[in-house]
Amino acid sequence: MTVEGTRPVEVELKYRVGELAAAERLLAAESLGPFAGGAGRARSTQMEDRYVDTADGALGRAGFAVRLRQSGGKTIVSVKSLTRSDGPGGSVRREEFEGPADRVGAAIDWPASDARALVLEHAGDAPLVELVTVRQMRRKRQLKSGGSRVELSLDEVDVVSRGRIIDRFVELEAELTKGDEGELEALGAALDAEPTLRRAMTSKLEAALAAVDGAATDELGGADGPADEETEAGDGAAGGRVPDAIGPLAADKAEPAQPRLVVGKTPGVTADDHIAEAGRKVMRFHLARMLDQEPGVRAGIESEAVHKMRVATRRQRAAWRIFGEAFGRRRTKRYRDGLRDTARRLGAVRDLDVQLEAADAYRADLPITEQRALEPLLDAWRQHRDDARVLLLRELDSTGFRRWTDDYVDFVRTEGAAVRQVDAVQPHRVRDTAPSRIWTAYEGVRSYESVLRWADVPTLHELRIAGKWLRYSMEFVREPLGPDVDPLIARVTALQDHLGLMNDADVTAAMTRTFLVEHTGDLSATESAAIGRYLVDREKEVARLRRAVGVTWRAVAGLRFRRTLGRVVAGL
Repeated sequence: MTVEGTRPVEVELKYRVGELAAAERLLAAESLGPFAGGAGRARSTQMEDRYVDTADGALGRAGFAVRLRQSGGKTIVSVKSLTRSDGPGGSVRREEFEGPADRVGAAIDWPASDARALVLEHAGDAPLVELVTVRQMRRKRQLKSGGSRVELSLDEVDVVSRGRIIDRFVELEAELTKGDEGELEALGAALDAEPTLRRAMTSKLEAALAAVDGAATDELGGADGPADEETEAGDGAAGGRVPDAIGPLAADKAEPAQPRLVVGKTPGVTADDHIAEAGRKVMRFHLARMLDQEPGVRAGIESEAVHKMRVATRRQRAAWRIFGEAFGRRRTKRYRDGLRDTARRLGAVRDLDVQLEAADAYRADLPITEQRALEPLLDAWRQHRDDARVLLLRELDSTGFRRWTDDYVDFVRTEGAAVRQVDAVQPHRVRDTAPSRIWTAYEGVRSYESVLRWADVPTLHELRIAGKWLRYSMEFVREPLGPDVDPLIARVTALQDHLGLMNDADVTAAMTRTFLVEHTGDLSATESAAIGRYLVDREKEVARLRRAVGVTWRAVAGLRFRRTLGRVVAGL
């Protein structure tokens, strides 16, 4: 940003990116035109921009766009003029004012600044409403040429309306922060020569509002009529593979078809199935569920899609543990490794979703001042969640993931693939092997009885894992075991859920404590006190759940459970 007279002016070049990899090479280049890059790699920042106006559009009519940017736990208001002038070499010039703001407070409550004064001048005391939200991961570097400085940034942008991602695109920006505009013109000439870049004719706000208008038209069934099923399943914003960029240069890019599996309402395991084929049925069933959730995960509409996709990957990993001995280990390693990597990416997002949902429930009935005081903690968690989501989408977009899913789909469809040879008298059917596997898993759970009274949280977490293997050992062969196994599975699930809630509260308490220690110098007394009270609340919840473990434990460890389990297993 430069200063012209007494008014700050933004001078920049803006390009729409057609190929992300090419733009990344430009960002990392040692030199661009007359500019040389400084030492070190580009720095990444996750930002959320909320564009706001009054309900009657007073700020827009006055010629201004107002943006509330959330980054690093701070909120900054930027007021930019909608009228722009062209500088040398096609650079864009427009006035811009910035100042501190409050994420949830009214403009009148913001700290004094020129930006606040301008908003109040045109909006008065009218409340500001959200027009659209733009989330972006920004990678930036500083370039220099003599006395001139340019900030080169690569922005991967999600346009969000009503909690739903409706468009994605990538922009490359070069903002002159100091020096001669002639140097920026020379940089523009170098960037214009890149075939994968195109001068952006609209601002991010204009592009976002156009996407909102387009989404509204689709919902109402506009001139082209409602989108058909194929479009909804394959479009980048609605859940197909997200391309490197969405825009004029990428509009004609063909989307690869999603691998699909058609399965029944249950895996269909029978008592006479070879254990390898029983495992293949279970894997096929849950792989189909995993792929069904992928569009929802990409769209980012709600966290439940991430949860369901993660559950499906966990079921498959459990199936490999239970049935994996029937397959050649080397020949199937890539399937197990791929599931592990996908589960890690999904887990990183889901765990933070759980923490944020719990924190939102906690603060729902608190006074507004207490809610605001918790914002630094929640902003940090949102930042981590958004960063984890970027990594998850990159994993899903990678050619490696697509090849892996294609290969894995073929494997679960192909009977006999990678199966180890067994002798005729070697136990190899479900009826031969499931009883001992189930009893072994039950022994693993019951062994905690002697330490349960004194067990700490980590030990109880291990009990939860043992319960998981018991549950899956029964659940995967539920059909041949018959309906009497359902109450047993429900009791084990109740124990798992109870211990899971306790573990979630313990993890949240640990993360809250770490945040307080690491940010003690950045927080006000009010914020520290409010976050400290949330820490105490989570610690009390851990203690409460710890005291109540006995109820769900006795339902699994008692004589009635064992007798029923024996009768059910004997039926095989």
